[in-house]
Amino acid sequence: MAKETAPKKTTAELYAFDDEIRKSYPVICGIDEAGRGPLAGDVYAAAVILDPCNPIEGINDSKKLSEKKREALFEEICRNAKAYCIATASVEEIECMNILNAAMLAMKRAAEGLEKTPQYALIDGNRMPELDIPSQTVVKGDANSASIAAASILAKVARDRNLRELDKLYPEYGFAKHKGYGTKAHYEAIIAHGPSPVHRMSFLKKLYEK
Repeated sequence: MAKETAPKKTTAELYAFDDEIRKSYPVICGIDEAGRGPLAGDVYAAAVILDPCNPIEGINDSKKLSEKKREALFEEICRNAKAYCIATASVEEIECMNILNAAMLAMKRAAEGLEKTPQYALIDGNRMPELDIPSQTVVKGDANSASIAAASILAKVARDRNLRELDKLYPEYGFAKHKGYGTKAHYEAIIAHGPSPVHRMSFLKKLYEK
């Protein structure tokens, strides 16, 4: 029996979720990360404070949008948000503290980098970065909250752009195509050429154990 998936919510429904929070905390930010799973590159995070009086039509979970739509929304969010910040944790930090802690660090950096201080943070997932403001996690938040969805778009697009730049430095790995994820072609390239300086060696342990 096929697994049923929840229908994609409308932009209005995502903004309505945030509006409920704003009844208690008028200035909220959404926080999300991108790039926990790939074999290479930094992990990215973004924090966004949207303007509830100027909704951005089409905002949704970045995974449910085409690359062209994400790119267009990225520019619109940057123009119209009250504040936003995109931050990273490096490959070296991922290797030092593990990917989960590095993702939390990137989220913390994104929140602290906002030019406007939020009163409350909505964080995608079930893990909470250490923040100095009241916060809550929202499982599948990028599919339920406009603020988190906006953050997911900024983080995803910023990371994809970075992988395209890395592809210019290390064209033999195909980063522009697979964005660092563990595809068959990516593993074959690693076997053929060895790992690059931007690969996460802790993610390649099983490959080299073989």
